[in-house]
Amino acid sequence: MTRPLVPAVAALIVALSPVPVAAQPAEPDDSGTGGFDYPRGGEGPEGSEVAFTFQDPRIAESSGLAPSGLHEGVWWTHNDSGDFLPDVYAVNGDGETLATVSLAVELRDWEAVTVTEDPEGRSSVYVGDIGDNYGGSWPSVRVLRFAEPDPLADALIEPQVFTLTYADGGRDAEAMMIDPRDGRLYVVSKEFSGGLYAAPETLDPEAENVLERVDSAPLFATDAAFHPDGTRYAIRTYWGVTVYDSTDGVPGTSLGSFDLPESDQGEAIAFTPDGTALMAGTEGAAAPVWSVPLADEYLSEDPAETPEESASAEDGADAGGEAAGDREGGALPFILGGAGVAALLIAGIVLLARRG
Repeated sequence: MTRPLVPAVAALIVALSPVPVAAQPAEPDDSGTGGFDYPRGGEGPEGSEVAFTFQDPRIAESSGLAPSGLHEGVWWTHNDSGDFLPDVYAVNGDGETLATVSLAVELRDWEAVTVTEDPEGRSSVYVGDIGDNYGGSWPSVRVLRFAEPDPLADALIEPQVFTLTYADGGRDAEAMMIDPRDGRLYVVSKEFSGGLYAAPETLDPEAENVLERVDSAPLFATDAAFHPDGTRYAIRTYWGVTVYDSTDGVPGTSLGSFDLPESDQGEAIAFTPDGTALMAGTEGAAAPVWSVPLADEYLSEDPAETPEESASAEDGADAGGEAAGDREGGALPFILGGAGVAALLIAGIVLLARRG
């Protein structure tokens, strides 16, 4: 559960500073996570619409969302920390609960869910018990895994538990994703200087799995997800989302950012199974889940495309690169403006201190 003060403080920071606070990537370059076009929130791209609304009153703080790997039109979700049972819900395209899977573990601070094949090739649900409202005080966090039920039915399951620690010390996180190409798990910390962390190539249930920082991340990331083919991934915040090209691996390069539809406390993101849109959820009773279409520049390339389509895609990529260059070049006024705001704030503080 996110403390109410955090969104308010975050909103104030965003309002005061045109340029977001971003961490330095492990290998500094201009293509890492974050960027000057950091989203502020709004109406979302044209065509955004509410796909469904959760009908189950037990789903009051949906903090993660993932499409089923076995059942068409089914989505998995769960509640955040609080006075909730350790349940994961399968809902249909109308927001109706089809099955409730109760996990025989403690619900500490569940923040994310993803569905992908496990090492045995079974479609499995991974729940990220990775939140820490005490700023990284937990010595470790956990990921819970269970095979996706087929057929869908209520069940009590004892999941496999993986323990994770951070190489650079504990921290709060709400975003988790798994690359469908190799099964590698990633966590995105939720901080001013957020980071993208990679787990070992294979998770070991008998040992501590160390998360290594591989890049910076947007301010206050609340969820993340991979495209079904792994060539794209998205990191969302309360206000918007950034999409990355991971064709050549993670961290890849940023393709840009855009606003998501305004919500009370946006904490869930997922690609649709066809990879053409994002599904964006929020906490709250009877909360809506938005379908947000992806513009062409964010779409994954079709591996079966014709030569003509390939040439067209390359032209689009060149145009996208030029657009990105334009955005970066046009960021200088915002940087100077941010510096000016900071100078005024510092001057005001000094003046008040002298008067005191």
